[in-house]
Amino acid sequence: MNYWLMKSEPEECSIDMALAAPKKTVPWTGVRNYQARNFMRDGMKLGDGVLFYHSSCAEPGIAGLAEVASAAYPDATQFDKKSKYYDPASKKDAPRWVHVDVRATKKTRLVPIAELRAQPELADMVILKRGNRLSITPVSAAEWRFITSKLLNS
Repeated sequence: MNYWLMKSEPEECSIDMALAAPKKTVPWTGVRNYQARNFMRDGMKLGDGVLFYHSSCAEPGIAGLAEVASAAYPDATQFDKKSKYYDPASKKDAPRWVHVDVRATKKTRLVPIAELRAQPELADMVILKRGNRLSITPVSAAEWRFITSKLLNS
């Protein structure tokens, strides 16, 4: 099993919106970074754990838990001229962008990024690295265990 941190702007899709969605499942559309796309396309498997992270908001941080609920498939927003994620260079016979479905499993207390930074056990966490702006990052099994057992249960 792999673990991931996936960022979402709460105005676009919050943990509450995901939990209220049919089957608590939302498509993780709009990713327009090749490395993040590759994580979805090549690394994610059904059932992988997800730290649901609220970003670009007053207090960014982990807001819940989720799991990968589908294999990667073409992101339809790349072909929709009305979408802010439209990509005129992407072709239907050779889509550039993919996404996965994510199933929310639990809302947690918000664990702000400052609290994550304060934990020596998380010093190597990708999201905490200087200059990291990726919307999807891998999380090690040790980081996942620490966050889910120590921070989310406190």
